[in-house]
Amino acid sequence: MIGLGKMGSNIVRRLARGGHHVVAYDRLPEPTEALAKEEKGVSAATSLQDLAAQLRAPRVVWMMVPVGAATESVFSTLLDILEPKDTILDGGNANYKDTMRRAVTASGKDMHYVDVGTSGGVWGLAEGYSMMVGGEREVVERLRPIFETLAPGPNLGWGYVGPSGAGHFVKMVHNGIEYGMMQAYAEGFDILRAKEEFDLDLHHVAEIWRYGSVIRSWLLDLTAAALAEDQELTDIKGWVADSGEGRWTVFEAVDQDVPAPVITMSLLMRFVSRQDESYAAKLLAAMRRQFGGHAVKRAE
Repeated sequence: MIGLGKMGSNIVRRLARGGHHVVAYDRLPEPTEALAKEEKGVSAATSLQDLAAQLRAPRVVWMMVPVGAATESVFSTLLDILEPKDTILDGGNANYKDTMRRAVTASGKDMHYVDVGTSGGVWGLAEGYSMMVGGEREVVERLRPIFETLAPGPNLGWGYVGPSGAGHFVKMVHNGIEYGMMQAYAEGFDILRAKEEFDLDLHHVAEIWRYGSVIRSWLLDLTAAALAEDQELTDIKGWVADSGEGRWTVFEAVDQDVPAPVITMSLLMRFVSRQDESYAAKLLAAMRRQFGGHAVKRAE
């Protein structure tokens, strides 16, 4: 395992507790050493070269590093370190087009490249991970014990979805759907909160909806947990990041001539959340004043 962020560390723990021996490496030595001390079956590597040396051929190396330059750098280094018949798994949120390119490059060195779209976040250690796997079918089948250990059940929550790139493509669309669902929940609770005369207990409403309702989901469970702590969310600024997958989903919808208004709007609303002052809104106010003499609020 390369990369010991929260998800990477939990994947290592779940594998080790499932009876697999795992060699872990992170560019920072502290998390690697701590994990090796905490978990039986985990060994610490001091470098990528050391990691490869501790693994028996044919090796299976799982990358769990940030998308973009970090993934590309680790991938390039592994191509020089590993040997023919070794397998590289990419569990990060890589762009599927980059994945397809990397698979071709790895194949040129007689290595295998498997893309594993991984969902489950910090809850995966206890609940298991959902994994959408792309690559050579026979290679994925050989790696089945790994996926069965990480999944919620041996035949639940994971599966082979197609050739190289398919795993990350399916995960990309998964995250696009996630954007839309999150936005719908956020808007709905905002409407509930705005109805001040009813003085609604938003956490109580969320708990009601969690059982039997047609909109129940894990995201609603997490929403209820957040509202239980503080319904006013006083310690949180309304600034929402996007990590790329929502954008790629929208781009793909355009490329495929597929209408995706909900996912697209949910992405745009994240952009809105980052604006301290909207120039477009100011211009709208200015236009209304120009054609109708409508009042405007002056900037302080």
